[in-house]
Amino acid sequence: MRALLSNLAIVALLATPAAALAAQTATGTVKSFSAHDMTLTLSDGTTYMLPKGFKDPGLKAGEKVSVTWDMVGKKHEAHTVKILK
Repeated sequence: MRALLSNLAIVALLATPAAALAAQTATGTVKSFSAHDMTLTLSDGTTYMLPKGFKDPGLKAGEKVSVTWDMVGKKHEAHTVKILK
């Protein structure tokens, strides 16, 4: 039993960094932002679903941003959106 638990702990420890590295980052220019639909579309046509509780940092069309996101099914789910200077 002890060997099984230690093996599970090792697997869990090794899997954790892989999950953290799964997020991707994209940069681009805002084409549109909808606080109502919780979506952000960049000029390349990619639409990101924003998380619940997302606080708008002042997004507007033409703003250059960096988006950290994951692919969930067929949707791009954003974790963070930062305005670039």
